[in-house]
Amino acid sequence: MYQDKTLVCKECGKEFVFTAGEQEFYAEKGFENEPQRCKECRDARKSANRANRVMYDAVCASCGAECQVPFKPREDRPVYCSECFAKMKEEQA
Repeated sequence: MYQDKTLVCKECGKEFVFTAGEQEFYAEKGFENEPQRCKECRDARKSANRANRVMYDAVCASCGAECQVPFKPREDRPVYCSECFAKMKEEQA
């Protein structure tokens, strides 16, 4: 059904392949637009966004471990470390 497509990265101008598998994934997720950047430029962009992120110290409400979160903790809401948060998500699924 899908065939590999060669696209041009709008960031660096290099050609990259938008594979049939990636196209199928995009369709399953309901994405309508094709990627505009190659994998390297997408990864670099994500890294730059993460580097500028302010992290806040917190204590996990479940296990008591010290952790960092990308939002300012409030007294009226519990904060969980990555492991406890992942466990909670698994239990809800």
